[in-house]
Amino acid sequence: MPWRRRRNRVSALEGGREEEAPLEVAAVPSALLTSPQQTEAVAERILLRGIFEIGRDSCDVVLSERALRWRPIQPERPAGDSKYDLLCKEEFIELKDIFSVKLKRRCSVKQQRSGTLLGITLFICLKKEQNKLKNSTLDLINLSEDHCDVWFRQFKKILAGFPNRPKSLKILLNPQSHKKEATQVYYEKVEPLLKLAGIKTDVTRSTNVLAHSLHGVPHVITATLHIIMGHVQLVDVCTFSTAGKLLRFGFSAMFGFGGRTLALAEKYRWMSPNQRRDFAVVKALAKLKAEDCEISFLPFNSSDDVQERRAQGSPKSDCNDQWQMIQGQFLNVSIMAIPCLCSVAPRGLAPNTRLNNGSMALIIARNTSRPEFIKHLKRYASVKNQFNFPFVETYTVEEVKVHPRNNTGGYNPEEEEEETASENCFPWNVDGDLMEVASEVHIRLHPRLISLYGGSMEEINDSKVTCNCF
Repeated sequence: MPWRRRRNRVSALEGGREEEAPLEVAAVPSALLTSPQQTEAVAERILLRGIFEIGRDSCDVVLSERALRWRPIQPERPAGDSKYDLLCKEEFIELKDIFSVKLKRRCSVKQQRSGTLLGITLFICLKKEQNKLKNSTLDLINLSEDHCDVWFRQFKKILAGFPNRPKSLKILLNPQSHKKEATQVYYEKVEPLLKLAGIKTDVTRSTNVLAHSLHGVPHVITATLHIIMGHVQLVDVCTFSTAGKLLRFGFSAMFGFGGRTLALAEKYRWMSPNQRRDFAVVKALAKLKAEDCEISFLPFNSSDDVQERRAQGSPKSDCNDQWQMIQGQFLNVSIMAIPCLCSVAPRGLAPNTRLNNGSMALIIARNTSRPEFIKHLKRYASVKNQFNFPFVETYTVEEVKVHPRNNTGGYNPEEEEEETASENCFPWNVDGDLMEVASEVHIRLHPRLISLYGGSMEEINDSKVTCNCF
């Protein structure tokens, strides 16, 4: 006769308590199933051990210093029963993947604050494909108040021991997004998770160009979970200065076509972001014009002693550092300290650089015909090498100086009423913000200057491109 577990009671281990369990419990997430290495787990100090109902099975649950493990409790069977061995395999989750714990209660309509205790709910961060994260739950069912209180306090103590997890946040909403959409996404998806993790928030609006490069995917839940879990990345930062005066900090910049396009887009703020971007790209291509400038750069030196010196904040370049100079007519100049993944460039505007490798990518597109330049732009949306053109040059650098030699900023104010830059100023696109400068701009890299929330990226080859402007 097949063995059937009594569903209204969970038996205790020897020396434990006897506790009741409810009839209905949630199924265990499939992502938490058995791992091949679980039977060879390193012996750890056991903190707690008890009985809970998990996924309709009475389980022997063990809480150690690094993981929560459980195994279904089964009656004795003859040796060699393969089905029994399969059913009794141990399952586990690592404690670092738990971001919140709550007491699970059944509340009736009349009960406003508390109800019948059912057990403990663990909120877990799971990794999916293409760098995405998702939140899931695991219910540990036990009706004993004393038993659950001991476990609940222990989980709280463990979660408080993760130093990188924030207690409060200042939320920055991108002002270039539709206000209604940005607000709706935040209050429907982000804020509930942050509240669940006990994180206090203060909402303001700002630009967040790092999100895609840090997380590898434009997924709001993934970004939120990276923050909650305390996944920290060190990131290189650039300073932009002119005539010895600091203009701003940033991570990426475009001069020429990239700057002109943003300057045009800023004049059509009444359009939606996608329409404004596509319109500005087409209009900038219609008036494609090269900038006459001189570019000096300091090539990247990967030797350990030099990198250690710069990582410690050496204020100036050594006199032995050899600067190089190129000059001519350039359609676009890009300086990128991060890969700059985005919807129109799934592999990144600078796919060969990283978040914290101590170098910048200098990408130069010399003067060429409009059709050839458009071919170059289209390559960003494909898996082909966008730099495989005779007019495109790439360098790995530590510092760059861009000195325009035009006197009118490349524009004739009498040509059209809607010109894109102030007289005698050149438009720069710095992290999606318009910066207008009349003279030379000096860009210098500061390795691993700040720590930001994010995870390691995996290359994505099947990302969908959303730009339809050419």
